Amino acid sequence: MKNTDNSVLLFDGVCNLCNNMVQFIIQRDTAAKIKFATLQSDYGQTILKKLNLPTHQFDTLVFIKGDQYFLKSSAVLQVLKETGGIWKLFYLLIYVPVPLRDFVYNFVAKTRFTLFGKRESCMLPSENTKKRFLS
Repeated sequence: MKNTDNSVLLFDGVCNLCNNMVQFIIQRDTAAKIKFATLQSDYGQTILKKLNLPTHQFDTLVFIKGDQYFLKSSAVLQVLKETGGIWKLFYLLIYVPVPLRDFVYNFVAKTRFTLFGKRESCMLPSENTKKRFLS
C-alpha cells in the first residue's frame, strides 16, 4: 500500500462529527496533501481489508501516510500534525499514553451520534473538493 504523494483519511461518512472534521481539514490543508474516503466506500472497504481491520465497524478513524497507518487518537493527532499551522501543536499529545488517549477517543466515538447527530447517507463532496475524495 504505497502512498507517498498524499495521505488518506478514512472516516465514517454518516457521522456529523467526522464530516465536520473533514471540512475543517479541507479549509486548513491548502496544499491538499490529505485525501479522503469514507469507511463505507469501496475504496475504504478495500483498504480496511488490506490492513486486516474490521469492515463493518465505523467508529475508528484510519489515517494512512506512506506505508504507515494510524488509528483512533493517533490518527487524529497525525492529521492535525499534517494539517500544519497552530494545529500541529496538538501533536504534543502524542506523549500521552495511548490507552488514555484512546479512552477519550472511544468515549467520543460511542456518543458522537447523540452529541453531534447522524446523516442518512454519506456526504457528497462539492465540485471544488471532489478531487480530494477517493471512491
